[in-house]
Amino acid sequence: LGGRGDPSYPRTQGGGGGQGLARPRGPPAPPAGAYARLWRRAPASAVAAARAAAQAAALTLRDGGVNANCAPVLDLRRPDTHPALADRCFGDEPLGVAALGRAVLEGLAAGGVAGVIKHLPGQGRARADSHLELPTVAASAAELAGDLRPFHILRAAPIAMVAHVCYPAWDRDRPASLSPAVIGDVIRGSIGFAGLLLPDDLRMDALCANGDAPERSRAALAAGCDLALNCASEVAELARVAAALPPMGEGARERLARATDAASAAPEGDAAALLAVRDRLLALA
Repeated sequence: LGGRGDPSYPRTQGGGGGQGLARPRGPPAPPAGAYARLWRRAPASAVAAARAAAQAAALTLRDGGVNANCAPVLDLRRPDTHPALADRCFGDEPLGVAALGRAVLEGLAAGGVAGVIKHLPGQGRARADSHLELPTVAASAAELAGDLRPFHILRAAPIAMVAHVCYPAWDRDRPASLSPAVIGDVIRGSIGFAGLLLPDDLRMDALCANGDAPERSRAALAAGCDLALNCASEVAELARVAAALPPMGEGARERLARATDAASAAPEGDAAALLAVRDRLLALA
C-alpha cells in the first residue's frame, strides 16, 4: 500500500535505509490512488479490495517476523499535494479516506499485524517532500480542522505517526513531530488519539536544523512521542540514541503493550487468494 517497496519512494540525503530490509520481490502493489478511483465508482468494492490487500501484506510481513506496518496513510489528497505523497493517499473526501483506512487496519489485524495511521495531523497540504526539506503549511486552524477528520474517525488505531511538517497556526517554531503544542493540543486533544505515538523517521532531512539523531530523538520524546523512529541510522548511531534517552515511562509502556496486543492475533487467510480478490475488484475501476 505504498512505501519503500515502491521504486519511486525517495531516499533521504543522509544515507537512506541504513541496514534495512531489501526491496520486496514480485510485482509492485497498486498505489492507494487505485483504491480511491474504485471508491468513486463502487465504495463497498473499494473497501473489500483494500482489506484484502492489507491482509495479504500482513501475512507476508508476519511470515518474515514483522508485526507492525506503517499504513494506512490518512492524509487528504489535494491538487497541490507533493508527488512524493499524492498517490499514497486514499482520496480527498474525509469519510472515504477513513473508510478505506479502516479497511486497511482491519486487514492488517486479520493477518496478525498492527497498523500505523499517518501522518498526523495531516500532510496533504504540504508542497515539499519532508524526506528532503521541512514543509510549512500556512493554512489557518479552521482550514486544518477538516484535515483532522479521518484521524479523528480512526483515533482508536493502535499506533500513529506524526508528520515532519510545520503548521504555524499551531506552532510557528517547530514541526509537529517535535511540538508539544501540536502533540498535546491537536493530536492527543482535538483528534483524541490515545495510542502509541511515534514521529516519522527522525533521520529525514526535514529535521536537518534540529541536531543529530540523539538530539532529534530527545526532542521527539520531550514533545510527547512514545518512541523515537530512526530508520536510516547505523548500529553505532542507534547505540548513541539509546544511551541519550531516558527509560520509557509507565504511560508509554502501557500504550506499547496495547499496540503489541493488537498484533498478537494468529494470522489467517491465504495471501494468493486475497491478492486475487484485490485484483478482481480493482479491475472494476
